[in-house]
Amino acid sequence: MSIKEDILKIAQAARQASFALSRLDTTAKNKALELMAAGLEKGGVVLKEANKKDLEAAEAKGLSKAMLDRLTLSDKVISSMAQGLREVIALPDPVGEVTRMWRRPNGLQVGKMRIPIGVIGIIYESRPNVTADAAGLCLKSGNAVILRGGSEAIHSNAAIAKCLTDACAQAGVPKAAIQVIPITEREAILELLKLEEYIDLIIPRGGEGLIRFVVENSKIPVIKHYKGVCHVYVDEFADLDMAVAIAFNAKVHRPGVCNSMETLLVHKAVADAFMPLVAAQYGKAGVELRGCLKTCAILKEAKEAQEADWGAEYLDLILAIKVVDSMDEAISHIETYGSLHTESIVTKDYANSQRFLREVNSSTVLVNASTRFSDGFQLGLGAEIGISTTKIHAFGPMGLEELTTQKFIIYGNGQIRE
Repeated sequence: MSIKEDILKIAQAARQASFALSRLDTTAKNKALELMAAGLEKGGVVLKEANKKDLEAAEAKGLSKAMLDRLTLSDKVISSMAQGLREVIALPDPVGEVTRMWRRPNGLQVGKMRIPIGVIGIIYESRPNVTADAAGLCLKSGNAVILRGGSEAIHSNAAIAKCLTDACAQAGVPKAAIQVIPITEREAILELLKLEEYIDLIIPRGGEGLIRFVVENSKIPVIKHYKGVCHVYVDEFADLDMAVAIAFNAKVHRPGVCNSMETLLVHKAVADAFMPLVAAQYGKAGVELRGCLKTCAILKEAKEAQEADWGAEYLDLILAIKVVDSMDEAISHIETYGSLHTESIVTKDYANSQRFLREVNSSTVLVNASTRFSDGFQLGLGAEIGISTTKIHAFGPMGLEELTTQKFIIYGNGQIRE
């Protein structure tokens, strides 16, 4: 068959599987999820062997350290995938939940009930753990999922998918509920994005180039975020030791992911005291500093930042630093250069913390915590399907509820419309 025919067959099978999934009760779904988690744990050796092939090929192609980090399936990552599935088991099943009920003057009772979206296509790069995370969330929320990972993770994704689909078969769940597209050609994505008759939603995860390609070519609604230009603002009333710890973690913990900090904003009242402290820690970690003129006057090791630095998603050990005169300037800077992803304020002032929460318009806003917590697993969603900065339907890390929509339900006792 041609690529077009192969993708059509996968989409049609997913649509049929979605009907069966929507009727499964919570017990059946949780049984499948537990078998999936156990399958990943038992298959650790096989998964790492498959991942080794991908890593060797990626290194030969010269992929960056950040990309290799995303691609690696360590014991810790495999354990985390299994734990994520068990976290999803423990979460309430949103399907069938009645979120509102009200009575009309004519006696009709009107309500809203959560239902699955249907068939979801996930297009992603590098991170093979997305295969398990997305499959688990989609299954629990009653959705069939079509997964198209990057060519750099083809062996890893196939091995993970086999663990998951074997578990589905054992649990009586249609195997077509979770499908990985085995075709690496970009034509497969283009064909997938045309199938609005069978696929209800597309969620791309990866670099800005991939996401823009999906948006430009899709006939199907897309939930997305282009990049993560995340900020930490150190307020004039910050605990400086806390600020150092948060700013260091937000940049250095995993610099190659979208919730790492890219710009540090520092109030002028604490800049002279704070910046040498945090710069000493950054120096030990090999972080390159690019700062405004005020920053460069305080930190001789900092390079002068260019205009492009303020909107850059480095995904590397590079950090832009700006000294601001006020919270107004900090918020204005975030509005101008941010990507609606994640921002944090470090402050002991309650009024300032509340103002930052109210006025900063990003999908996740934190007080006295690292931007690295902008993650579905860390926020108690189990795994996450992705992070949305589109505002429509979902905003921020997406869990089970964000993979449902709502229908109207109406109870009557013989009413007819006059």
